[in-house]
Amino acid sequence: MSEEFSTQVSDRICKHMNDDHAEAVAFYAKAYGDLDNATAAKMLSIDAEGMNLQAQANGEDVPVRIKFDHTLKNAEDAHHTLIDMLKQARK
Repeated sequence: MSEEFSTQVSDRICKHMNDDHAEAVAFYAKAYGDLDNATAAKMLSIDAEGMNLQAQANGEDVPVRIKFDHTLKNAEDAHHTLIDMLKQARK
């Protein structure tokens, strides 16, 4: 695992997304995880290649792996990429 995506960095990003942007995380599951019926999702981890979510769909917990379109360089890149993915999905 690259230094940029230590467990601490992953945990910090996940906590921020789950605490402050829960609707965005659910949106990722719908748009990028092909889970149209996802009602909620939690970000479990993030790394340079993608993110692991746990979505709720049809009353079940569904694991979702979403790959990024490029390898992330650092936490700042992750921040911009997550925002871009949200903008793209909303189009």
